Amino acid sequence: MMERAESCQKLYARMRLWEFPDEYVIEPTDGSSASSLSISRVDASMKLIDGVPECSSIRVPKIQTIFGVVGMLKLVAGSYLIVITERECVGSYLGHPIFKVISLKVLPCDHSVKNSPAEQKKLENEFSRLLKIAERTSGIYFSYDTNLTLSAQKLYDLGDESKLLPLWRQAEPRFLWNNYMLEVLIDNKLDPYLLPVVQGSFHNFQAAIGKEIVDVTLIARRCTRRNGTRMWRRGADPDGYVANFVETEQIVQINGFTSSFVQVRGSIPFLWEQIVDLTYKPKFEIVRPEEAPQVAERHFLDLRKKYGSVIVVDLVNEHGDEGRLNEKFANAMQPIVSDDLRYLHFDFHKICGHVHFEHLSLLYDQIADFLEKNRYLLLNEKGEKMKEQLGVVRTNCIDCLDRTNVTQSMIGRKMLELQLKRIGVFCAEETISSHPNLDESFKILWANHGDDISIQYSGTAALKGDFVRFGQRTVQGILKDGCNALVRYYLNNFSDGTKQDTIDLLQGHYIVSVSRDMTPPSQSGGLEAIASFPLALCLVLIGLFFTTMSLRRARYDLHHLIFSVLWASISVAIAAFVRANGRIFCNRPRLNKPRC
Repeated sequence: MMERAESCQKLYARMRLWEFPDEYVIEPTDGSSASSLSISRVDASMKLIDGVPECSSIRVPKIQTIFGVVGMLKLVAGSYLIVITERECVGSYLGHPIFKVISLKVLPCDHSVKNSPAEQKKLENEFSRLLKIAERTSGIYFSYDTNLTLSAQKLYDLGDESKLLPLWRQAEPRFLWNNYMLEVLIDNKLDPYLLPVVQGSFHNFQAAIGKEIVDVTLIARRCTRRNGTRMWRRGADPDGYVANFVETEQIVQINGFTSSFVQVRGSIPFLWEQIVDLTYKPKFEIVRPEEAPQVAERHFLDLRKKYGSVIVVDLVNEHGDEGRLNEKFANAMQPIVSDDLRYLHFDFHKICGHVHFEHLSLLYDQIADFLEKNRYLLLNEKGEKMKEQLGVVRTNCIDCLDRTNVTQSMIGRKMLELQLKRIGVFCAEETISSHPNLDESFKILWANHGDDISIQYSGTAALKGDFVRFGQRTVQGILKDGCNALVRYYLNNFSDGTKQDTIDLLQGHYIVSVSRDMTPPSQSGGLEAIASFPLALCLVLIGLFFTTMSLRRARYDLHHLIFSVLWASISVAIAAFVRANGRIFCNRPRLNKPRC
């Protein structure tokens, strides 16, 4: 087990929040005799104070327990403090407790808004509504004792001086979900309150292998550089940062040994998009195709700096609309492939279909040499490094969810078997499948992991999850996939635009400023101002209702036949208009930020 050197100041793990009419006071209550933090509700200014101000009949505070300060956001005229009001311990990471955020609360420091111009008040209200959505953010994890943004290998490689730094200074910025929100607290030198959090997934289990107990942990760390929702964040930005980039680390601990294996996923790394327009599967649009090789090169240069050698496993279809992306990706990779960067296309749907996922063994045969050469981290009973991971498998499909989840779970299974054989727990021919309890727990671990990542990006659990969970496709799983696909369609078209605005606000991709040209999230003009899919659907249904009623009476009166034709024509015309102008009826991001 790796131990972290004690940092200069420990984080406060439990605090009492006093909500006075003019200030918030955060009082540490975990046994320390530290100063309390006072935050003005007028201008959000911060200062450390000794003790809590006296209460009176005029200044009666609300009091509640909080478990961390996530950060602060500045909007047009006010600022907003975000705190953790409920947590759950979900396991341990290398011996340190890990907590999941169950509930967030946004505390407004907006008294100054009262004296602001009417236009600023309107903008403030629009932006502050997005923060209510932020309170429902899923998959947030943290630790008071260790750095969850770093893999076990990077934690091991931290120098002694780095280990003494506050956790936020040790953190990997791309996985630090509240990186932007911590800036105000950093400026005020409030290290004991600076709690690093990540978005992703954390699951573990223990199982018996004979007389031995194995502990397996699976962690996902979501990158914040191009964070967002399924349809509104695709591909890469010009700097090579890709959508839905997630680092997955699988850790096994047994007999004093600790072993870690990391793999990553991320969208196809050039500029492309898929703008929602009410169709089930909008067309892919490649943006500035001439820049694709340069963008891909930037992306993989960054990956090689962080992980070493890279093998790219591209799972998209070879033909059809996906085939255009596959062809562009393959062409962009040709000039940059090398001994340290390999590209492999594996048409998942063609080879595996919808049920024959055992054919993934064909993929493993093609990457086994890379995995054997680049290995995994292995620490012995004394905490000494016996092996280190020298490269990473990068997997992608279109969403980097369903096909990617199935593929990564297969790779994770093979690597766990190799690790257990190396430690001496498995014999040469032994597999996870030969231990039913271990096999079942491993499947559930990866299925839950895939669902978490999918919910954050698409709004639903992963498709094909029944294979990961049970080892085979089931009728119930196929029906569930159909329901989830419909839910994704609804969320992508009518909900995710606002959610994307919220993410951009929280991550600092859109910074609110009075001086800049701002469009509040709900402000639009022209036809968009009155376009409403529910209204259009209601009109179509009304038209069909009157058409039916008129047809029933048409045999008694010719006028009713004419009216039925008229109502039917109106219904068809509205439906055709919505189909032709689908984009304006969708819920789109409203903040002024370029898509790519």
